Amino acid sequence: MEKKEVILTGDRPTGKLHIGHYVGSLRGRVELQNSMDYENMFVFIADAQALTDNFNNPDKVRQNILEVALDYLSVGLDPKRVTIFIQSLIPELTELTFYYMNLVSVARLKRNPTVKSEIEMRGFSDESQEEANFGTGIPAGFFTYPISQAADITAFKATIVPVGEDQKPMLEQTNEIVRSFNRIYGPVLIEPNILLPKNSVCRRLPGTDGKAKMSKSLGNCIYLSESNEDTHKKVMSMYTDPLHININDPGHIEGNTVFTYLDAFCKQEHFSLYLPEYENLEALKEHYKKGGLGDVKIKKFLEKILLEELEPIRNRRKEFEKDIPYVCQVLKEGTEKARAVAAQTLSEVRHAMKIDYFEDEDFIAEQIKKFSQQ
Repeated sequence: MEKKEVILTGDRPTGKLHIGHYVGSLRGRVELQNSMDYENMFVFIADAQALTDNFNNPDKVRQNILEVALDYLSVGLDPKRVTIFIQSLIPELTELTFYYMNLVSVARLKRNPTVKSEIEMRGFSDESQEEANFGTGIPAGFFTYPISQAADITAFKATIVPVGEDQKPMLEQTNEIVRSFNRIYGPVLIEPNILLPKNSVCRRLPGTDGKAKMSKSLGNCIYLSESNEDTHKKVMSMYTDPLHININDPGHIEGNTVFTYLDAFCKQEHFSLYLPEYENLEALKEHYKKGGLGDVKIKKFLEKILLEELEPIRNRRKEFEKDIPYVCQVLKEGTEKARAVAAQTLSEVRHAMKIDYFEDEDFIAEQIKKFSQQ
């Protein structure tokens, strides 16, 4: 029988989830869930990791636990088929992180491009990130973020991790840790494979302002749960082509956020529904590049497509918001189930490292023999 996959992925609860999360991972998670071609699927709320750079604002993390859970349920994740859990309620993950720290050098952590970019974005230090100054204002917990992520993945023996492209260096470092552990202690851990969205545009959706990444901290997001009115305002103010001043001016597609979003969301049937004068997206792009097509018309088209996708999600969320005890129960039961799995892996890790002293009958027998001969 062909071995089925174990899937693991998650999000930091630093705010409500946005459409960058949706096209980058959430939509793919639901497709994986519905495929049923897996043994287990774990989706977690990474509150412990969120505290690494929000340690002085725990209420921010606390208040967003249910926001993220509601987003999970509203996009279509089904607790009957997916285990949804809270990271900090599984202490086994912390213990695994501690053991893995011995397998990673400080120099290797410094080279992780995701860590470096996140440090720069969050402004932990105003000093140069040259060797002498790197990390002067960084909490140690944030610096070791890749090790914590390796613990999350390996605790559940995940074989597939659906993430955005920015997380690729994290998966590479996880596999380095797995290989080091298995070489030193024995073949206990499993190397995961990264699963990126098939549509390359979805791997890193830019912000509405044209910035390289949609980010809550930059305020350039369209949230899954916001109102249609707010979505309208954000779409109509989106960054397009600064040189496309008049309708008749030739327009540029590259770097034009509206067209990037159309690449991520638009389907062939949208044209017959909302813009029948064009056969497809390529025809729309060609007209824009030649000139004679205004930005407002394209934005209105995009808005209709986004609302078609987001309205069912928003309606489901409103229903789940009426039954918060149910949402809490989903998290509680999922966390209990996930902890049992993580505990089993930790037991195997401790045994391989020969630190399960009083569970190892051979060790106890050896000690009895040793001291009886003295």
